[in-house]
Amino acid sequence: MELTASGPQLIIGLLVGIAALVLLMTKTKCHTFFSLILASLLTAAVCGVPMTQIVATVKDGFGSTLGGIGIIVGIGILLGEIFELSGAGQKMADVFVKIFGEGHEEWAMAVTGFLMSIPVFSDTVMLILFPVAKALSRRSGKSIVTLGMCLMYSAVITHALVPPTPGPLAAAGEFGVPLGNMILWGFVVAVPVAISIVMYYKYIGREKLHIIPELEEGEIVHTSQDLPNAPLAFAPIVLPIVLIVMSTVAGALGVTGTAMQVINFIGDPVIALAISLIFATLTLTRKFSRSVLLARMEKGIKAAGVILLVTGGGGAFGMVLRNSGAGSYIGQLIADSPIPVILIPFLIASIVRIIQGSITVSVITAASISAPILAAIPDVSMTFAAISCCVGALSLSYFNDSGFWVQVNLLNLKKTKDQLLACTWQCPIAWFTGLVVLLICNAVFGGMVA
Repeated sequence: MELTASGPQLIIGLLVGIAALVLLMTKTKCHTFFSLILASLLTAAVCGVPMTQIVATVKDGFGSTLGGIGIIVGIGILLGEIFELSGAGQKMADVFVKIFGEGHEEWAMAVTGFLMSIPVFSDTVMLILFPVAKALSRRSGKSIVTLGMCLMYSAVITHALVPPTPGPLAAAGEFGVPLGNMILWGFVVAVPVAISIVMYYKYIGREKLHIIPELEEGEIVHTSQDLPNAPLAFAPIVLPIVLIVMSTVAGALGVTGTAMQVINFIGDPVIALAISLIFATLTLTRKFSRSVLLARMEKGIKAAGVILLVTGGGGAFGMVLRNSGAGSYIGQLIADSPIPVILIPFLIASIVRIIQGSITVSVITAASISAPILAAIPDVSMTFAAISCCVGALSLSYFNDSGFWVQVNLLNLKKTKDQLLACTWQCPIAWFTGLVVLLICNAVFGGMVA
């Protein structure tokens, strides 16, 4: 797509689009999905996208987003329904409480999300483990916002900072950083960030959004005798992780030929989750009739419809902002300014994330712009420069981020102020904490780490 908009026009288009979206969602009766579509169309027009391409751009953003996560969202929600119906979620909650002790449920969720998101996409972790957070919330009396977001945003942190997720993996490649360095230092930065987030949500859940999820109509209350055993309860979660990790490990070991093709196929997140859903259906639902199971599945499908529409709308908005060239324009302005070298990729990723919503795109954009610049400057740690991209991408998650809508819909937050409090304002805390840790690491170890 050939664009002729000037830099100021792109910035004005960005501001107009965000303002329109906020107004539509807070001051009108428009549904969130339609607000996103209307804001996308307006932003595209102001940013100079040709009229013949505006609708196509919105449709491409909607379709590509759902193409990437739509099936995973659907399967993940069906798995969640089985976890609740069978009591597997409650059993997992019991196990976590035993491991971490009564009163430490938020740390249990944070550690689980943090570790599981290293091999598995954060959206997948959110969807398949959220029933555990609900069960723990009812059991402990702690807010679902605290437990759910400690789980979900800890998963986002490792998704942004620790390979083999695509963003940090691409950054390592752009800067020529050994993967071992990226994993080690990404992990070092991610831990304090996750701790700061847990502290935030402990406060929010106690003082602002103390919400205990109510039992829904037709929901089954389990006794301890009704629950599946622990291995059976955890198997549908462990199985897809094993399959996905097996694919990654086989690639690293140099497996080739038909064996690698088979491993890659079953290790694809869609196939891995599909296998897990089949396994869960066969093992966890044997005591339920076909009609009960299908009714529960229908309930999940209806919930998935809302999530998918809103997620696709967020993808459309992000695509318009991305294709308009606003991110690249502002990123280049930052790269050309006289700021400390280590902050160049950080600021570019920060701005790009705010503009278009995707962590992965933000990291890759910042790395592709800043890597050639930093390569010409002596005594720069490429490892910390690459991590700088990843930390910057934590800057802000709001209406144009598909992950934001996954979190909002799982938490069932209806008010915009509650959505922002739970799913947006933690980002500046993570972003600032990550920056401080990055600067300390660079000051102390920058001369020793290539």
